[in-house]
Amino acid sequence: MTLAPNHYADGPEALVVSLATKGDREAFAELVRRRQSWIRNLMRRCCGQEPLADDLSQQVFLQAWRKLKQVQDPASFPGWLKRLAINEWLQQQRKHDALANTDTEIETAATASRTGLAIDLDRALASIPTDMRLCVVLSYHERLTHAEISDLTGFPLGTVKSHITRGSEKLRELLASY
Repeated sequence: MTLAPNHYADGPEALVVSLATKGDREAFAELVRRRQSWIRNLMRRCCGQEPLADDLSQQVFLQAWRKLKQVQDPASFPGWLKRLAINEWLQQQRKHDALANTDTEIETAATASRTGLAIDLDRALASIPTDMRLCVVLSYHERLTHAEISDLTGFPLGTVKSHITRGSEKLRELLASY
C-alpha cells in the first residue's frame, strides 16, 4: 500500500517509517514533522539551552536520515530515534568542555524569553552534573525505566539509580520554594 504524498499525515507511523526506510523523502519529512517537538523537548531538557536543543535536534534528524535503513521493525522507530538523540547528546557533552563559557552566555540569552517555573527547572537541571541530568530527564520527562535508561546510556543500572536519586534530591533542594 502506498500513500499519496498529501496523505502521509493520515497514515499509520509504521507505514510512514517503512516508506521512509525505502528512501521516500516525503515520508521522512512526515516523520520529522511528527517527532520534531518530542526530540527538541528531550534535547532542551538535557541541555537547558533552546538554540543548542535546536541544533542537536537537527543533528538527530540528519543522523536518522543517514541511518534509517538500520530500522528493521517500523514499530521500533521511536526507541531507535530516542537512542540516536541520546547518543547525539552524549557526543555533544564530550565536546562541551572546550566551549563551557560560550554555552553559559547562550543559555542566559535563551532563557530571557521563557517564564517562571520552566526557567527555574531548566536552570536547576543545568546545575546538576551532566550524566545525572540525563538520567533524571530520561526518567521523569521520558518516563523510562531504570533498565531502559541503562540500556540507552550504557551506564550500569546501579549508577542510573543513584543518579536519579541524587539528581531528584538536588532538584528538590533547588526548587524548594515552589
